Amino acid sequence: MLAGPHPRSGDDARERTAVVVEDDPDVRDLLDAVLTQAGFATRTAASGREGVELVRTFDPLVTTLDVGLPDIDGFEVCRRIRAVSDTYVVMLTARTDEIDALMGLDAGADDYQTKPFRPRELRARIEAMLRRPRREVPSAAVGAAAPAADGLVVNVAARTVAVDGAEVHLTRSEFDLLVALTSAPGHAIPKDALVRVLWADEYDTGTPVTDQDRRSVEVHVTNLRRKLGDDAGSPRWIRTVRGVGYRFDQPS
Repeated sequence: MLAGPHPRSGDDARERTAVVVEDDPDVRDLLDAVLTQAGFATRTAASGREGVELVRTFDPLVTTLDVGLPDIDGFEVCRRIRAVSDTYVVMLTARTDEIDALMGLDAGADDYQTKPFRPRELRARIEAMLRRPRREVPSAAVGAAAPAADGLVVNVAARTVAVDGAEVHLTRSEFDLLVALTSAPGHAIPKDALVRVLWADEYDTGTPVTDQDRRSVEVHVTNLRRKLGDDAGSPRWIRTVRGVGYRFDQPS
């Protein structure tokens, strides 16, 4: 069942709008309460198809998405959402298998949480995601259309990427990681530092980084390479530094 008021027009309406896609009524009510307390106007759906329609209609800033839905699974829902919206997607799963999290990120999710989740932690992670487009990027990376290397052009101001003249569509996470790597060519960036890029907390060393967080970075980099046409075995740009992280190679 679709729920929520009619959409409002303008960017201000989107600023704090959230969609909850969850078939469990208790969890749905909890998510509704958490997001409402965080200042969001929420709309809820109990099935995947209804959730996609809500996203299409209201263009929310944030969407929480359950993996186990009664009609189509959350991974397919996420792919359909990505075809119509750049909303932040947080996937929720009751299963602890790592493959679920990796499949969610591969489908286009920005983050994921396992159930039962702690409302305070979920809210904190959502707020961290919302800071990302507004965070400052290194001045060396900013340009109207700054060529990174060998046919790759990264326009930080417009948040666009092109390879050999063809535009490449990246998720927020993939774009932020690419900017971080291209901002320090020739330097190996540890996975922990890239995790904090995704958190928009590069200078906060108090929150511990988990193996799951590092694995998320690996999945995002894998997807980034695939979209750029960059072969991990013979990299054109992004090279794996074993035991450390990744390095952006810029031909001299």
